[in-house]
Amino acid sequence: MTIHFYLRFSTHFGQSIFISGNNDVLGNNDFSKAFPIQYLNNELWHGSINIDTVKELNTIQYKYILREEGKEETVEFGDDRIAELDNVQAEELVFFDTWNYSGEIENVYFTQAFQDVLLKTPAAVAKITAKSPKAYTHEFRVKAPILSEDEAICITGGATVLNNWSTEKPVLLTKNKTWWKVRLNLGKETFPVAYKYGIYNVKNKKFKAFENGNNRTVSGDAAKKKITINHDGFINAAYTPWKGAGVAIPVFSLRSKNSFGTGEFADIKLLVDWAKKTGLKLIQVLPLNDTTATHTWKDSYPYAAISAFALHPLFLNLEKTAGASQATFIKSLKKKQQQLNALEEMDYDSVIKFKLSAIKEIYTAKKDIFKDDTAYFEFFELNRHWLVPYAAFCFLRDKYNTSDFSSWKTNSVYDENAIQRLVSPSQKHYDDIAVHYFTQYHLHLQLTEATAYAHKNGIAVKGDIPIGIYRNSVDAWMAPKLYNMDAQAGAPPDDFAIKGQNWGFPTYNWKAMQEDDFTWWRQRFEQMSNYFDAFRIDHILGFFRIWSIPLTAVEGIMGRFEPAIPIHINELFERNISYEWHRYCKPYITEGVLYELFGEEVNYVKEHFLDHYELKETFNTQRKVEHYFAANNDSDNKIKQGLFDLISNVILFEEEGTQGQKFHFRIGMEQTSSFRDLDGHSQYELKELFVNYFFRRQDDFWEKEAMHKLPGLKRSTNMLICGEDLGMVPHCVPDVMKQLGILSLEIQRMPKKSTSEFFHPNDAPYMSVVTPSTHDMSTIRGWWQEDRIKTQRFYNTIMGRYGEAPYFCEPWVNKEIVTEHLYCPAMWSIFQLQDWLGISEKLRRQNPDDERINIPANPNHYWRYRMHINLEDLLKEDEFNEEVKGYVMSSGR
Repeated sequence: MTIHFYLRFSTHFGQSIFISGNNDVLGNNDFSKAFPIQYLNNELWHGSINIDTVKELNTIQYKYILREEGKEETVEFGDDRIAELDNVQAEELVFFDTWNYSGEIENVYFTQAFQDVLLKTPAAVAKITAKSPKAYTHEFRVKAPILSEDEAICITGGATVLNNWSTEKPVLLTKNKTWWKVRLNLGKETFPVAYKYGIYNVKNKKFKAFENGNNRTVSGDAAKKKITINHDGFINAAYTPWKGAGVAIPVFSLRSKNSFGTGEFADIKLLVDWAKKTGLKLIQVLPLNDTTATHTWKDSYPYAAISAFALHPLFLNLEKTAGASQATFIKSLKKKQQQLNALEEMDYDSVIKFKLSAIKEIYTAKKDIFKDDTAYFEFFELNRHWLVPYAAFCFLRDKYNTSDFSSWKTNSVYDENAIQRLVSPSQKHYDDIAVHYFTQYHLHLQLTEATAYAHKNGIAVKGDIPIGIYRNSVDAWMAPKLYNMDAQAGAPPDDFAIKGQNWGFPTYNWKAMQEDDFTWWRQRFEQMSNYFDAFRIDHILGFFRIWSIPLTAVEGIMGRFEPAIPIHINELFERNISYEWHRYCKPYITEGVLYELFGEEVNYVKEHFLDHYELKETFNTQRKVEHYFAANNDSDNKIKQGLFDLISNVILFEEEGTQGQKFHFRIGMEQTSSFRDLDGHSQYELKELFVNYFFRRQDDFWEKEAMHKLPGLKRSTNMLICGEDLGMVPHCVPDVMKQLGILSLEIQRMPKKSTSEFFHPNDAPYMSVVTPSTHDMSTIRGWWQEDRIKTQRFYNTIMGRYGEAPYFCEPWVNKEIVTEHLYCPAMWSIFQLQDWLGISEKLRRQNPDDERINIPANPNHYWRYRMHINLEDLLKEDEFNEEVKGYVMSSGR
């Protein structure tokens, strides 16, 4: 068989087109072996191949790639160019295709969230079966993502088989996965044939409208033993963009009568019931991975997972896991359950200690049955690559009382053969290994059940992928080369963390990850897709550049972007800046600076920590200072913070290995006394260079960095992807996200325009998620009370109100902010549950400060917030629920 490929695509000089597909000629889906096709004219590219359909394959699947020297290749969206060949009696197959741009808005409707949950084909439409002749010459395919419930696609045109433009009897197409299709025999028609798609109401059996634009045409012929398949892209018809509303809450924050001091996967089903009752279409949760590193409340931080794949035992419902056979044991836990569930906040230490103990009891009672469960064995084999190392890690963590694998007496360096011996069923400690298999299996069952229930009720579930990994994790233990273990990831200073953030995670070694085509990331996405329809990429800016902090530093303010193009010493001299290495790169210490920082403690500081206006060797890094104060139980935070500020009182960081030739600016340089005491000319020139460094010279470089990683990773999953693009956002970020069809995040109090104090939801792009608050900030009510002056400006400018703003965020204020977001143009309006409850005087929590989930400026924050009302009781609040549903429905969501 000869297969011809025609691509309707306009290119410019220097560009070339390739096809990648599932046979040898097309490179077996290896892009490096893709098949080149030839330029025909300004509108068409063409290529042809010969294949043996019997020996090679029964199905052909392919996609197009655009290449241009000096640029990252561009791969079109989707994996749905598929043709079945086993029943084709043709010697020649012709494809006429339209390039499918990843950034096309319509493509978002073909992601998992929409196809499997939100835009499922109605039963009446799914029943339509287009009449297909025994012998056909042409197959027409078109996509129509947004149709009303009783609408289908039809075709008519200037041919007898197309009913000669009849709108009374148009030809109906059949919905087949992503395409609407129909097969026709054009053997007796005259070419070219003009045609158009239209919309047909199957309930009224009436033609509704033609698509917009010019007629389409099919050229060529209808020769015998030749079949032409037209991939016509999207129907050119106006539609109302889909919009939805959702609720965001950590799973541990859920509260039900049956939970155990913390929210559990089983509680998600009650949240689904509430979402359905109020017209919401999405539930968003924080990361669900196991964070058990210390067995203390410090493990409550959900972004410090010890495994990027394992789920947290905290979320396991003991009663479901135990089953009817252990009802007596479960009954014995009821008193403790009620005690923990009555607490206003989660007591992480007590909950996790009690749950892990109970899980061991349940495992011991069920292990003989469990080991013969065929469903378990299937789960085990599919997840072996992470499950076995995870179980071994947990065993060794508990054996040596630390997750810091570098300090273990054995197995501190991961060795596959040694681990296989360690986890062998013949080992005496095997039950201490297998209990983790048991736990993960039941967590998988319970989360799968919860998300399946959500899907059944038309609710999508959105997960969260952290940008970093915990330093003492299974992932770092197994493959330390994938991470820069000598660095710490974080974020530069902002209004919420004036000293920046230090997350403590190692940064990624992207070069090493690229060597195996980002296998670890692809496995993460695959794991996520088992449970979620959409996910949030935490700190998507990390794919462009990451804020990297040396291990010697404690505060995020000591970091810099990595990778970044440094400034060269010649740039300083060319601007006649009064540069001197010691003055610019070492802490600037004078009597005046010391007095500013330490006041009356100056002499004590000089005596204990300084030597001739230089920090002593034992105190010349923030980490050394931290260790000193911790070791001596010294709680004098003023002196410790003063020393931190002294160490960070620099203008430039020298790039390692450049012999004083290349540098990076310290963020917030202008606020340092070191900068303040420079001459005016040097200050001016440094500011100019500073702006160039942060906001101009890096942009193209960072765009290339992102395009090395994100396109391939996005192609590896069909989940809807939302990026958390907050902070210092490079100019290239919005364009890259638009190209890839990734939704942005828009927050009212974090405008991306530096000239704006607030972001107005009405200015949101469609491809975005809008929200008034996130887990990293106060709720609407909490924010309202933080800064009276700012609140007043918000009240007058954004809300458009005259006079003095209410001192407290009264229900009507909260309601107005919520509805303003609901009526905005964004695809998604998602609110923390606390912000939904804030519109009700009856249901809102008394103190809004108790609603906050995280304080980013505090690296040791205890994540323990729980909703103050049971989900069962919330479901009974008919008046409130109807009110919420009314706002959602009237906003068109």
